[in-house]
Amino acid sequence: MAETPDTLQAVTIVADKGVVVSRTDTLALRADGTVAAALLNFPGLGISDYGGLAGLKSVSLRGLGTAHTDIYLDGVRVSNFQSGQNDLGMLPLEVLGNAVVDYAQNSVSFRTAKPVFGDRSFAGRVGLQAGSFGTWQPSARFDVKLSERMALSVHGAGVITRGDFPIADEFIPRTGAYVANDTGVRRTGNDLKQIRTGLDLFGTLDGGDWQAKAYYNASDRGTPGSLSWPSEDRQQDKNVVMQGSLRKAFSDLYTLNLSAKGAFDKIYYQSIWGDSDYNFTDFQLNSSHTFRLTDWWGVSLAADLERGALKSPGLYDAARTAVISALASAIRLERFQADLALEYRGTFDKGAKGLNSLSPSLDLRVTLFEGFDLVAFGRRAFRAPTFNELYYPGYGNPDLKPEDAWLTDVGIDWHTALSDAWALNLKADYFYNYLQNKIISAPMPDDPYVWLPYNIGIVQARGADAALSLRYDDGNFAGGFSARYARQSALDKTPDSYSFDQQIPYVAKNTVVLAADAALAGWRLDALFNWRGGRFDGAGEMPDWNTLDLSLRKDFTLGNVGVLGLDFTVRDLLDYRYELVRNYPMPGRSLLGGFTFKF
Repeated sequence: MAETPDTLQAVTIVADKGVVVSRTDTLALRADGTVAAALLNFPGLGISDYGGLAGLKSVSLRGLGTAHTDIYLDGVRVSNFQSGQNDLGMLPLEVLGNAVVDYAQNSVSFRTAKPVFGDRSFAGRVGLQAGSFGTWQPSARFDVKLSERMALSVHGAGVITRGDFPIADEFIPRTGAYVANDTGVRRTGNDLKQIRTGLDLFGTLDGGDWQAKAYYNASDRGTPGSLSWPSEDRQQDKNVVMQGSLRKAFSDLYTLNLSAKGAFDKIYYQSIWGDSDYNFTDFQLNSSHTFRLTDWWGVSLAADLERGALKSPGLYDAARTAVISALASAIRLERFQADLALEYRGTFDKGAKGLNSLSPSLDLRVTLFEGFDLVAFGRRAFRAPTFNELYYPGYGNPDLKPEDAWLTDVGIDWHTALSDAWALNLKADYFYNYLQNKIISAPMPDDPYVWLPYNIGIVQARGADAALSLRYDDGNFAGGFSARYARQSALDKTPDSYSFDQQIPYVAKNTVVLAADAALAGWRLDALFNWRGGRFDGAGEMPDWNTLDLSLRKDFTLGNVGVLGLDFTVRDLLDYRYELVRNYPMPGRSLLGGFTFKF
């Protein structure tokens, strides 16, 4: 997705999604946290976390599943044709500025923070975080102003942790919960050694800008398995990514956007059942062309080409070519905005019949009065089966159909300045998503011990999201409070299903997120409360859970040298023992502290 600022004060035209509609949430990211923890601030998101820094972390939106949720880094898709799950732990959080959740496009986009120099030509940041379970997290970023039109940013970070956090070891059958009894049982085999490094080039040109990125990730980690099936397996992974993007307005009429990417992923898995080696290559070329026809009307044409290949000796030799094109139109009047798009998606696997789909989308925004808008969108979305679902030996089903979904939403958006210092924002939505040909795994009729993927599922997800935030800033003191609530009913409507009319796995019926912050004289205090209730999986109902996180930071200005920041964070202050995935415990109370020096 090559993001293009539109020329109509309009919706953003993007290369592979047609139109990014207006129903989005934006979250500023902190370099001392994790991507998965940050995304828990969005009640509409479901996070799968297998526990600890070493555990796989993936995200899904409004009951549609992880393979349906696209992840983007600086406007370019982070692809995984093998499993459809992008491990959020691979992303370079230490340089990311914000995350944007797009509910209509069912995507999460991360952006690198651009360097800010002021009157200088060099800036940088070094830091170190350390804490519970033998965790050390060094990081550094250096920014150089090469010219008035070009800047270079280089970054690196590491994670070293034993990951041996205490776990609950007493099972309560009635609730399916584990509780601590202080016998010293700890999670082992959850260690991680990871390094992330990369560079970014930022440039401007007449009528546009460009960015080039290179990124490398390598890790060696344990994979301890579930509490029911402990494992001593290990995983080593390497990821190399090179990508670039260009935006150029040639006139008031025409704007061009281009982006390209080349990536290589290698995973080596060591197991008592035999070692396996996966090598995945991914190449993308994305383009969009935006035409401003009048002051109130614009159109765009976008086209993408992606080629992915996966090789694993004795298991895989799969390749996929994806072609995506979209025709979009944006209308901007004083109190009315409309965006209409039609997207074509073709998926062509080596040796298999191609899949073709057309996806219309419509976004509307009506301004009733200043600061108060009514919004609505509707969109069709397809998801091709992953390589694992199609081709994995002994498991894959090459006859699978793509998942077919309709996404709809209607809501209000109200923001107002109560005074020069006070600001109030309110957002509320009702959504309905319908998913058919859902891919699930089920036992074969003639052999219940062999599981295969089938197209037998229907899911209806409906619910409401509401968010209220109040902020105060008089130039000396700044603070705010926000409350978010999500109600999701994501039900299995598959005829004759054993879980018919039951909540699909891991989607919480009720979510509450409360956050507060205050900043004064270089001090900053943050508090975050997260509660999830009404979750199920294949074994039945899962216990509700909640966490309370507190962090305190103090910045010291060291003359003209720089700013030293000291911070201390307590996560899960009340030491609540819980699981996001059954039998994969999450850490209880943990401490993390350190420093950041900016110069």
